[in-house]
Amino acid sequence: MVIPHRILEPNDFLIEAEKGGIILDVRAPSEYAEGHITGARSWPLFSDDERAEIGTLYNHKSKNLAVEKGFEIIGPKMVDMARYANDLYLSTGTNRPLLIHCWRGGMRSQSVAWLLRTYGVPTIILDGGYKAYRSFSRSQFDKPLNLAVLGGLTGSAKTEVINELRTLEGEKVLDLERMARHFGSAFGNLQQHEQPTSKQFSNDLYARLRELDAWGDCSRPIWVENESRTIGKVNLPEPFYGQIINSTCLEMLRTEEDRVGHLVNMYGDIDVSLLAGAFKNITPKLGGQHAATALDALEKGDLATAARIALVYYDKTYSHGLTKRGKVNRISVDCKGFTPSECAVHLSEFLSNYIKEKDV
Repeated sequence: MVIPHRILEPNDFLIEAEKGGIILDVRAPSEYAEGHITGARSWPLFSDDERAEIGTLYNHKSKNLAVEKGFEIIGPKMVDMARYANDLYLSTGTNRPLLIHCWRGGMRSQSVAWLLRTYGVPTIILDGGYKAYRSFSRSQFDKPLNLAVLGGLTGSAKTEVINELRTLEGEKVLDLERMARHFGSAFGNLQQHEQPTSKQFSNDLYARLRELDAWGDCSRPIWVENESRTIGKVNLPEPFYGQIINSTCLEMLRTEEDRVGHLVNMYGDIDVSLLAGAFKNITPKLGGQHAATALDALEKGDLATAARIALVYYDKTYSHGLTKRGKVNRISVDCKGFTPSECAVHLSEFLSNYIKEKDV
């Protein structure tokens, strides 16, 4: 009986995964941690130390010695690996081949695929490995996207509005801050979530755009929050960032009370010492007197005063960011006094009318 085996280019490989195929990343744990195909499972053929040992032999001794060491390490693992893969294959109930990849589609993925086929498990190898996937996925950001950028001064509840837009029928939403695990400001990671690497963020962003059929069905723009080039420690792919600043931006107009109230609700449960630390970090840009007043307000539990002072810093930063996009692609939308849910409905209707008028 011939066990099916194929080698596919990145796009076809991903299509197989989207049909329900399981991706097994056989690179070392540190390679996987730096960045991996979204949804792939880490199934390392070698540990980091084992990989380093084999690499040293390959570079300083000979290829044969490196291969022999690899065999020596893999040998005792082969039975357990084959059983695990077979159980995984059977558990899907779909008869879909397991999708295997390493860094360049070389010996690691090929040897694992051989082992699994020998045991009766069909496989598909990613041609060129993760390296080819990265090259392919990054190139896709050069393709035009139909984006509707949601803007507004800090405290406008853009993140909450984005979440509400997600619930509306027909709307496509890309929540960059959720993906980056950061609210995109000096106060954006007070809950100290671990952020993904920039490479992983890029992979997750590409996966989400595929999920939204971003390059297929372009009849409705994809909502995305107006972001800077970086969100915390995460860098946006440069071509994607370029599309954000060159797309139509719908600027929510909110009252100061709307904004202060939102910030108080947002940071009310955060430890005061963390808030104080954030104010200290922006003291050079905020000014010593403003910072001192804000810290005093925090000690007194007066979050509203501290929030108003924070807006001084935020508004300067936001105004500077607006200089990167021309006035021609900025549209003001009055959302004063609206809840996030009401804002979402209003913006959705506004965008629909804008598209109709534009097409006339």
